[in-house]
Amino acid sequence: MSTVTRNPLVLGNKSYKDITDDILAPVEAPPGKRWFALFLSAKMLFLFYILHIAYIIATGMGLLGVNHPIGWGTMIITFVFWIGIGHAGTLISAVLFLFRQKWRTSVARSAEAMTVFAVMTAGIFPLIHTGRPWLDFWLLPYPNQRGPLWVNFRSPLLWDVFAVSTYATVSSVFWYVGLVPDFATIRDRAQTKLRKTIYGALSLGWRGSARDWSHYEMVYLLLAGLSTPLVLSVHTIVSFDFAVSMLPGWHTTIFPPYFVAGAIFSGFGMVVTLLTLVRIGFPQFKDYITIDHMEVMNKIIMATGLLVGYAYGSEFFIAWYSGNPYEVYAFTNRAFGPYWWAYWTMITCNVVIPQLFWFRQFRRSIPVMFVVSIFVNIGMWFERFVITVTSLHRDFLPSNWGMYAWSWFDTAILFGSFGMFLTIFMLYLKFVPAISIAEVKPVLYVGKKRPNHGGGH
Repeated sequence: MSTVTRNPLVLGNKSYKDITDDILAPVEAPPGKRWFALFLSAKMLFLFYILHIAYIIATGMGLLGVNHPIGWGTMIITFVFWIGIGHAGTLISAVLFLFRQKWRTSVARSAEAMTVFAVMTAGIFPLIHTGRPWLDFWLLPYPNQRGPLWVNFRSPLLWDVFAVSTYATVSSVFWYVGLVPDFATIRDRAQTKLRKTIYGALSLGWRGSARDWSHYEMVYLLLAGLSTPLVLSVHTIVSFDFAVSMLPGWHTTIFPPYFVAGAIFSGFGMVVTLLTLVRIGFPQFKDYITIDHMEVMNKIIMATGLLVGYAYGSEFFIAWYSGNPYEVYAFTNRAFGPYWWAYWTMITCNVVIPQLFWFRQFRRSIPVMFVVSIFVNIGMWFERFVITVTSLHRDFLPSNWGMYAWSWFDTAILFGSFGMFLTIFMLYLKFVPAISIAEVKPVLYVGKKRPNHGGGH
């Protein structure tokens, strides 16, 4: 007699056909009014974003708050923010797949999509930050005829180009490979020739044979193995943008693990935000993205929030222990200087509020987890703001002090980037199965008793 050791991963008395019908319902049915309303809202914000970017490129970076001595502003802050958002997808999909965590199956697809879309959103910011985006091809290390003009391989800014482009490529391929069996299912159920042709091309000739599955599982495992070190490497290299400098407040060895923990923290915050909205928008998904799934992610948010809080405290301790007056001043100025409000907003959102998840009723409450996840991402944006701006705005000489001249265009760029991200995400929900049919079916009876169809031994 077997005992149930965990709660079911799929709720309801579902059959394999029910799983296919439920997951493909948003893809096969005409878009509803709610989807149209959300899509048009996101699209309007996206258009607003494009217009402001075009105006900034045409007029100049002076429209933003960057000035002397603060040469890095909203563009770099929001770049690091979006790269961090993209971390949870690879962690949920690749790392948990390698550790055979079955609970990932219902949430992995949307987390992977979030990764790809967040990196796409992030990639625009450094290109605009250069001030002359039409010359951004100079960033690429290709042989050229412009004389001895080569990129600086000793600069972490160049390492970013390699790290982020590799991360985007591997994450996109990993996401797409996982979609192939589900695209074939849509192809086989298609009612129109156009739909059959499009999804037929996307499914790469998938037939569901033993050979297909064998190759698929091998490739998926290899891509998961390639993706796993990227979780650590990408945000580590992004942290080197700051950590290899000689600026007080930046050149600290804790930055790589601190940035990785913060990225996972903010990434899971965004996954919880999006999946909460998906559960509301598509009620049939509640049987697949269960409260148990959400609770596990909330535990990870709480754990990484504690790691981030530890990093904040250790920064102050090391600054004091070093005996370097400039280092001590940099951190004291963060907490008690002109930008004290940003620092304490960061502490409240990232360290204090996630402690609610110590209580089970809050970890399992959809309204509470949604609000906490919003605060997590507000706090993580402020963390990047605090690191960037407070370390630059007071140089060694008081005559070189200044404040970041935040403008309307900074606000427009920040909020507009969410328009781009949400527009792509809404299109994804309409044209791509938001949950992996091929991965959910094998865990249908986890935590359940299999139906007895008679016969057998």
